[in-house]
Amino acid sequence: MATMPHRAHHPPRTAVVVGSGPNGLAAAVTLAHAGVQVTVHEAASTIGGGTRSAELMVPGVIHDLCSAAHPLAQAGGFLRDPRMAAALRGHGLEFSTAPVDMVHVLDDSTPGPHGAATLHTSVSATAAGLHHQEDDGRWDARMWQASFSPFVDRVGPLADEVLRPLAHLPKRPVTLAGFATQALLRASWSWRRFRTPQARALFAGIAAHAFTPLHLPASSAAGTLLTVAGHAHGWPVAVGGSQAIADALAAELRSFGGEIVTDSPVTGFPQVNDADTVVLDTSLEVAAAILGDRLPHRVARAWSRFRRGPAVAKVDYVLEGDVPWSHQDARRAGTVHLGGTAEQIADAEQDCWSGRLPERPFTLVCQQYLADPSRSRVIDGRTLNPLWAYAHVPAGWTGSEQETFNLVTAQIERAAPGFRERVLDWRASPPAAVASHNVNNVGGEISGGANDLAQLIARPRVLQPYDTGVPGVFLCSSSTAPGGGVHFMCGVNAAQRALRHTQLP
Repeated sequence: MATMPHRAHHPPRTAVVVGSGPNGLAAAVTLAHAGVQVTVHEAASTIGGGTRSAELMVPGVIHDLCSAAHPLAQAGGFLRDPRMAAALRGHGLEFSTAPVDMVHVLDDSTPGPHGAATLHTSVSATAAGLHHQEDDGRWDARMWQASFSPFVDRVGPLADEVLRPLAHLPKRPVTLAGFATQALLRASWSWRRFRTPQARALFAGIAAHAFTPLHLPASSAAGTLLTVAGHAHGWPVAVGGSQAIADALAAELRSFGGEIVTDSPVTGFPQVNDADTVVLDTSLEVAAAILGDRLPHRVARAWSRFRRGPAVAKVDYVLEGDVPWSHQDARRAGTVHLGGTAEQIADAEQDCWSGRLPERPFTLVCQQYLADPSRSRVIDGRTLNPLWAYAHVPAGWTGSEQETFNLVTAQIERAAPGFRERVLDWRASPPAAVASHNVNNVGGEISGGANDLAQLIARPRVLQPYDTGVPGVFLCSSSTAPGGGVHFMCGVNAAQRALRHTQLP
């Protein structure tokens, strides 16, 4: 039997990255720092993917087109590297937080402190707010501290374990085991450690960022990690808009000789096969189309089983002045959650998972201008502010732009009577528009795939999640481990895999 010629492993000399989202750019920068000549191809006319910003309606009023607040950005290893952080600061990247990180509104009709719960960067300040609740507040204050304080000082090592494929040999098994005892719980069990509706709703709303039914195993994972990261770094925004993240990464890449080509869609492998390494910051569907018959059947089968989660319906507003929230802390909060009690959030998330539009969908509102006034503009003595909001809706929801506006605006109006009168202009994006704006957001989903336990373990495969089975070609989008969020680690992990395992003649 003839033997295949031996192919030694060598670092790649050239690489092509397809897609300039935060993962694609992080992969490109990681490769460039290793001495690889990198070219990034971006199908859109602007770079950034999920970290794009634009003046949508009024010149000078800046809107984030997808991601807004970034509690995980500084927790992952990419920005914790002092040299990387310093380099990106040198390219203009700066994070800023509002006076209050997040407020969860659970009772629209109760303007006092009992109708909302407040998340501060400080664990003790958050616990103190819960302590002031009636009845069981003292218990919840102690429980909040006990649940999250042990991980805050260890958020870096914890993130190193969590923001990577789940199937790995842990370097810090004790830290990971302690986190797992909470993260692997059903969120509906996890919030029962608290006794007040305020503490329960606060945690449930953070857990709902995963777009997953809150009764499923491991549905506490996202809520636990985001809470710990927020208590370590806050829920910051990028000054000047999320676009500043992409622009800083692009500047760092170019400083190492890298190139970015916009308006350059890659539709077939012959366009990129001259490079030693190809890294795809794309959905599985697009990656499969690019690779075509080269994709091994075993990988194609695994990818075909990958499931998508619920979608978002988004509205960008231009306001005159501020949102007239009934709850005072919400007027100072960078992020506001609208969803009612923990049980109401769970019902809404289950509806979305089951294909039903909730009567009261879980809705997120970001007031980035409270942390970054440069996004606003004063015209004729009037302050015009941008407002970012989206509601969780079922995959395949076909609401119109007007229906999207009505749906999201109604949720804000419940908690901020008179809000509509302050809206000067708006632009609504139902799921189809979210998908058309960014092809990685398949069906209007923004998390890169369903986040149930099966896909936390196999994202998109159990072993070698970044490998496509095609030599020298790797996948780095949020459909790979560890999933969605601006933490850069899908890209970094895939690039490191490429550096270790690319085969050259």
